[in-house]
Amino acid sequence: MRRFFKEAGIAKSESGFAVTLDGKVVRTSAGTALTLSSQALAEAIAQEWQVQGEKIDLHGMPLMRLAVAALDYVASDRDAVVASMLEYAKTDLLCYRIVEPADLAKRQAEAWQPLVDWAASRFDAPLAVTVELAATPQPTASLAALEAAISNLDDFRLTGLRGCTGICRSLILGLALTEGRIDAEAAWKLSQLDEDFQIERWGEDEEAKEQRAALRASLDAVERFLSLVG
Repeated sequence: MRRFFKEAGIAKSESGFAVTLDGKVVRTSAGTALTLSSQALAEAIAQEWQVQGEKIDLHGMPLMRLAVAALDYVASDRDAVVASMLEYAKTDLLCYRIVEPADLAKRQAEAWQPLVDWAASRFDAPLAVTVELAATPQPTASLAALEAAISNLDDFRLTGLRGCTGICRSLILGLALTEGRIDAEAAWKLSQLDEDFQIERWGEDEEAKEQRAALRASLDAVERFLSLVG
């Protein structure tokens, strides 16, 4: 899509701050007005539009894409989003450990267990840790507590949680980032602990390196999105 506007900006409205292009409110593909409660987020998205060149690159506007996801998808189908997040708790990355090699097992325990303990304390949701390959059932009460915590998030924070959880393969890490318990750098390192161990031993090919870089950039965007939501 070619650039069709000169100036991106924001406009105050009764429901918040609308992102505008040449004074006209931006609308999502579903026709939803891009109006946000956070002025900081609206300004950041307007800046994403403003720096576009002759051709518009939606992949270069991660905050815009996250806001659209919140307005068009999460807001209209919260139950499905909450359910999908809860699925990660049932097989959370941080709960599945190995026995060998011993040095990697030690890294997993030292790095992951503190956050498993944090989730148990913060949400009253202790989760079982296993070294088995097969899925280990998690306590029903813990899953219910996590479901309540996820459901209490507004649409935008739930969108951020969804983004982080998917990238990191861990609801615990997603909640920790959403609540400010850890930052994106820590979430990334914790989620990539196994991969980093293998890279130390065998190196990393260029394709995998590019894929990891793209995921890390997406995680950084989620962190910024959450900070701007306020």
